[in-house]
Amino acid sequence: MVEKLNTLLEDDVDQAVQGNQQALTRIVNSVSQDVFQMAMRFLWHPQDAEDATQEILIKIITNLSRFRGESRFQTWVYRIASNTLMTVKAKKAELQALSFDAFSEDLARDLSVSPEAIDPLPFDARLQDEVRIGCTLAMLLCLDRKHRLAYILGEIMELEHEEASDVLSISKVAYRKQLSRARSAIQNLMTSRCGLVEPRNPCRCNHRVSCAVERGHVDPENLIFASAGEQTATFPEVLETIRALDASRRAAALYQSHPDLFAGVNFSAWLRKLVSTTEQMVAANNLRFDDV
Repeated sequence: MVEKLNTLLEDDVDQAVQGNQQALTRIVNSVSQDVFQMAMRFLWHPQDAEDATQEILIKIITNLSRFRGESRFQTWVYRIASNTLMTVKAKKAELQALSFDAFSEDLARDLSVSPEAIDPLPFDARLQDEVRIGCTLAMLLCLDRKHRLAYILGEIMELEHEEASDVLSISKVAYRKQLSRARSAIQNLMTSRCGLVEPRNPCRCNHRVSCAVERGHVDPENLIFASAGEQTATFPEVLETIRALDASRRAAALYQSHPDLFAGVNFSAWLRKLVSTTEQMVAANNLRFDDV
């Protein structure tokens, strides 16, 4: 299925470079969600991810003629996305990121206090989801950018080492070292503190809701991560499956269990405008897409 998709995309690239507007639309629609998910995991906040995704998509469109077919088209897309994310200006979430030690201490804080004292708010599954997803994504920000990308590509997206090293333009040996360090850091934090991957740990998402609200990490009136009701209802079963895995695989599985997050209405409107504007310029001036 993946190879078939790549073949179709590469056919669309050939057509788009020659000025086929429909082919361009298919390309943008095919890659935009994957790029946004990658940016979300890297930057934490949806608005920051939308901004980065816009920049990445523009680069993809304006550089289509440079794709030579020497790798899968998606690999080429991931390379552009990675290069952009590595150089994007740091925003609030990244600037406020904690070290692994500080994050661990933060999770341990107040664990000696009774759950009722920690979290007097009525139980709300959506608020619990907001904490679960926001907290685990914030753990990724403890990694520096190169190790964060290595972890996202290798552990969460499950790219093969050869493809991931190609995306990052480094040797397989260097990539394996980066991935190993990142994996160890995330796994050590989760297995020592997170009650999701290690039931013996006392930290629980529902016990952290009030604290997260008080600190401004969660806004009950404006949730940015909380999943749809259906995903919330099925997560307990998903969690059982995660806990049944070998301890070394639980952290990655937890990230993979996150619901797909989608860009907002403004981004969708921007995307339609981008494609429409590019198509009009090509049609009016008989340009190739890489000339835009």
